[in-house]
Amino acid sequence: MSSKKAMKLAQKQAYARHRSNITNSKFSTKKTTFLNKLDKKNKKN
Repeated sequence: MSSKKAMKLAQKQAYARHRSNITNSKFSTKKTTFLNKLDKKNKKN
């Protein structure tokens, strides 16, 4: 594989990793806040 191709591939992989990290962090924070709200409601009742 030429170095140009290797660099392009590495950039694509890095960008994909970056995008998945963003989406994962968004969803994980939403999940935790949602679960925390449910816990608080259940404790009141």
